[in-house]
Amino acid sequence: MAAERRASRRIRTRITLVATAVVAIVLGLGAWGIVSLLAQNLTSGVATRLESELASIADGLEGGLVPAAWIAERDDDSLIAWRTTAADETTVVVNADDALALPDTVEGSPVRTVIDGESYLMVGEALDEGTLLLGASLAEVDAAVAETGTLLALAVPLAVAVVGLVVWAVAAQALSPVDRIRRQVDAIDADALDHRVAVRGTGDEVDLLAATMNRMLSRIEESYAAQQRFAGDASHELRSPLATMRQYAELAEAHPGATSTAEIADVVREQGARMQETLEGLLLLARLDERAVRASDAIDLDDLARAQVARLAGEGLVVDARSVEPVRLRGDARLLRRAVENLVDNARRHARDRIAVGVRAVDGTVEVEGVLGVLVKVLVDGTPVKARKGVFTVPRRKGNDAQVRVRGLLPGFQKVMVDGETALDLGAHVPTAARITMFAPLLLVFAAGLGPFLGTIGLVLALVLFF
Repeated sequence: MAAERRASRRIRTRITLVATAVVAIVLGLGAWGIVSLLAQNLTSGVATRLESELASIADGLEGGLVPAAWIAERDDDSLIAWRTTAADETTVVVNADDALALPDTVEGSPVRTVIDGESYLMVGEALDEGTLLLGASLAEVDAAVAETGTLLALAVPLAVAVVGLVVWAVAAQALSPVDRIRRQVDAIDADALDHRVAVRGTGDEVDLLAATMNRMLSRIEESYAAQQRFAGDASHELRSPLATMRQYAELAEAHPGATSTAEIADVVREQGARMQETLEGLLLLARLDERAVRASDAIDLDDLARAQVARLAGEGLVVDARSVEPVRLRGDARLLRRAVENLVDNARRHARDRIAVGVRAVDGTVEVEGVLGVLVKVLVDGTPVKARKGVFTVPRRKGNDAQVRVRGLLPGFQKVMVDGETALDLGAHVPTAARITMFAPLLLVFAAGLGPFLGTIGLVLALVLFF
């Protein structure tokens, strides 16, 4: 039990680790993308402002509207440098001392540069009279990106931890029904083979597992009961001939003249034949356990019955075979022949003056009625079966019941499931045009934005058709 609990925890741990790792990778990549996109957008905004300001000042300088003194008097966050060259002498007009450090280049604008340990973004333009350079600090941009990165660095691990806890709890909840089924099946022993696993009726994978376990338990119970019956019958059949031979041996020993050697030989021969039949039955049972039978042959059961009738008639018995009707079924010829022979031998052993042998087919029908791929009713031999919690219970010949349910809500896509296995695809009988037409109400629902009237009509029609 402890090992099974550890195995369950290992499954839960693996699920949690895989889910957490995937979420961590996705959130990590997403956080990196957010920080990169934020930095790019903020830098692009600064560059756009600088380029606009550069174009405005350049137009003013070329048109004579902006004097060089205006640049020196300007006091704002932007660094401005106006460099002119005359008679091999360069004159630089700046609005701040840091503007003197702006690189004298206009290629590849805008470009990042570092002035006094602070990041700047600069743009430049070569004019007829000189070169105009502008720069703006990226300190606020870097601060915003760093703050966002810090927040995400704290939020992502927290989100991953929360996701891990949620996945751990959900995995535990999802595996608890499986563990319940395991405990119930583990508690079933040879004295409780009639117990079954509880089916919740939800129709999910856990219910399918429970139904599969119940079918397996039914097969085990039937097989165990058959072996018990056979073992009891075999014990009785072996005890009787052994007792008979022992009695004759004791009689011959106590009273030698009471019986003859030939009579004892006949008794031993006859009782030995009975024991041989019993042992052959045991051998056949062992072969059945080894699945050494074929269950796909078409057998005429009436021919097997008439062969036994002919055998009894050859022994001088009166046999009535008027009730033998043509019946064909699929199964193993050896098993069917042995079953018919055993039935006839039992009848011969217990009959007084005549034996009647009959074979007839007993039919039963299960019908499913539906409209446009939607299940309406289930009928057994023409009688409707009431559904309980969405499940139709259909009796079988073996005495147990089959669980019939419908999977799927959409018309034209429903399937009839028998004990968890697909038995009928209702959608296969629905024309494609009808399927497309049935989706029209959903389109009206999505068209609710065009007006409340269309949305209300579509919702009503969707509820009527789909539910």
